[in-house]
Amino acid sequence: MRLLGIAVLLSTLLVAPPAVAESDIEDYASYEPSSKCHPRARPGTDYLAHWMVRKFGGGFGGTARPCDRKATSEHQNGRAFDWSLDATKRADRQRARTFMSRIFQTDRHGNTDAWARRMGVMYIIWNDTMYPAWDHFEPEPYLSSSCPRRPRCSKTLRHRDHLHLSLTTRGARGLTSWYDGRL
Repeated sequence: MRLLGIAVLLSTLLVAPPAVAESDIEDYASYEPSSKCHPRARPGTDYLAHWMVRKFGGGFGGTARPCDRKATSEHQNGRAFDWSLDATKRADRQRARTFMSRIFQTDRHGNTDAWARRMGVMYIIWNDTMYPAWDHFEPEPYLSSSCPRRPRCSKTLRHRDHLHLSLTTRGARGLTSWYDGRL
């Protein structure tokens, strides 16, 4: 009888599909520099940008940028979105906090920063702070290379009038797990 039970268990394990759909998750993204210019938003970038504005409010600050020089920004290859928020306004700071706390939550499988990883977020810059995936989204002070000192830097370069979100190539194309069934 005991052997029969073991045989049934083994046959069930061999026939049953693997239960991995929700627990499989992308690793933390590395930095992927921009090289080739692609002046249109990729499908994942476009979807995520509009989803963020619909779900959390704020404004659509744009995705792609023209190819007028060497591609040095993820905007120039369709992998970045600027979410119009004002860091001096309480409601916009709350929007950013709510969004980031959601995407940086640990899921029920113990995956830290689960939605951010599933979305293919490479980094976020908001209000003088950068959240890079390659450092597990730990916040670090941010100063644009175009600014000699923070007080002389514009609110745009300080990312105080928008939240900048850059995606990996796979995330921008909508090929990461968060986009399954959405595109």
